Amino acid sequence: MSEISPWLQEQLSKYEQLQATLQSVLMQKQQVDVELTEIKSALEELEKAPADAEVFKQAGLILVKADKEKLKAELLERKELAETRHNILEKQEERLRENLQDLQNKIREALTAAKKPS
Repeated sequence: MSEISPWLQEQLSKYEQLQATLQSVLMQKQQVDVELTEIKSALEELEKAPADAEVFKQAGLILVKADKEKLKAELLERKELAETRHNILEKQEERLRENLQDLQNKIREALTAAKKPS
């Protein structure tokens, strides 16, 4: 088989870059999912607590007393932001997978064409 053409080398390089980007997006999405799970769990516990219960939130390495309703509002806002980030990352993942598939098909076609005798 002859040398790989510069065009094909470029396509292979793009493919590797897209794979790396996809891995990064998947890791970010996993982190957001963990954050969402923690927020949902905190909201559930907050709902279970009596109205007059003392609640605390973490501030660095310490816990500080917090107003239950303000804390709930803060958690709901964080949940909304995390869900938005999750949706954005999901769309990025979908686009990257489509681009990878298209590029893989182009590379496969180019390699098949290169193997055929002239």
